[in-house]
Amino acid sequence: MKIRTIDPKNGYLLAEYEEDSREEIFSKIEKSDQAYQEWKKTNFSQRANLLLKVADILIAGKDKFARLMADEMGKPTAQGKAEIEKSAWVCRYYAENAENQLKDLDIKTEKKRSYVSFRPIGPVLAIMPWNFPFWQVFRFAAPYLMAGNTVMLKHAPGTSGCSIHIEKIFKEAGYPGNVFTNILISPENVPARTPEIIHHPLIKGVTLTGSTGAGIKVAEAAGQVLKKSVLELGGSDPYIILEDADIDKAAEACIASRMGNAGQTCIAAKRLIAVDEIYDDFVRACMEEIKKYKPGNPLDDEFNMGPMARKDLRDGLHAQVEKSIGMGAKLLTGGIIPDREGYYYLPTALENVCKGMPAFDEELFGPVAVFIRAKDETDAIHIANDTEFGLGAAVFTADGERGNRIALEELEAGSCAVNEFVKSDPRLPFGGINGSGYGRELGLYGIQEFVNIKTVCIV
Repeated sequence: MKIRTIDPKNGYLLAEYEEDSREEIFSKIEKSDQAYQEWKKTNFSQRANLLLKVADILIAGKDKFARLMADEMGKPTAQGKAEIEKSAWVCRYYAENAENQLKDLDIKTEKKRSYVSFRPIGPVLAIMPWNFPFWQVFRFAAPYLMAGNTVMLKHAPGTSGCSIHIEKIFKEAGYPGNVFTNILISPENVPARTPEIIHHPLIKGVTLTGSTGAGIKVAEAAGQVLKKSVLELGGSDPYIILEDADIDKAAEACIASRMGNAGQTCIAAKRLIAVDEIYDDFVRACMEEIKKYKPGNPLDDEFNMGPMARKDLRDGLHAQVEKSIGMGAKLLTGGIIPDREGYYYLPTALENVCKGMPAFDEELFGPVAVFIRAKDETDAIHIANDTEFGLGAAVFTADGERGNRIALEELEAGSCAVNEFVKSDPRLPFGGINGSGYGRELGLYGIQEFVNIKTVCIV
């Protein structure tokens, strides 16, 4: 079956790819395991040298890779170049730090020696989304490869061109064959193929970034065969703006978080909760910020917002907006599918949003700012935590101690920010709780997810 990639700025066919058959996929799994038997014997210096070459190739091809993302999922090229730079950063970070992060840990006991060692486990399957088609891949590949595992990528079909180019990057850098493997599966065959791959005895773990629904299916398949999984799922991230916040800076940060990547970001500021005292001023400031976002051709630097990645995603978002309006939400701007080719959606803002509406309960994966009025700090915290998700959250206040207390003790999320928007960083663990998944990527804890934490005692 053919995999078709579509240009979201005009709806035209970009390319067609042959998907891998079941037999071809299983052969790739066996080859990945064979490669693992040798790769695990390499030392950290050897692995680091190759990963640093990957970083260099990324930077050298930054313009080309940004163009590829613009074509396949509509990311403006300026944002695409920034994504490539961040991908190179995570490669360099783990090349420089993995050996120390995975060094043996001596623990004093009555034994002659007792220690913990962090050993690779084998081929790891990664199921990745389209919204950050390079960054999502390198943020798992860099640590898992440095740990001595081999990896297999099942990317979103719509970004198949990106996945093929990423595999070429690892080959160009000099990685042995089948240490990094790309597999192509059509959307029609994903429901059947994915559990088969996870159940294969040579696959030792699976990591997924995607929707909560997809995470449940992957967790179920992994649980059936007792395999480790890491899930980074959706979010409905709350941002609390308190009465003493710098309103202009808060508005700039909140709208930048919400509108970047056409709103197609798991940790975007999805529910903007302002206390009554400053609510009206905050909304006015945000509306001025929203005016700065101009959707258009992602290849033209005149525009800072591209189309949404697919027609079904754009139409689904619009349905959520219209349903929320039908339930009492007030449309402040946007809410329109423009009469033009491509999958564009105008920057949108809603207020009078409350529990029970899609704009409150569900993840709106697009450029829609949602304003919620809270009576006070206590009410704002209650609204923020009234969600099935728990990926990111933020609070804006002039009182640093107050902000830290709320972020640390009150907000229920895997990542919290004070006076800035939530973003991932190679140095810091990243992941969620509740409906946003479990496990961590990045930092020390990310590289230790798919290793055998082995205890050795010598008498």
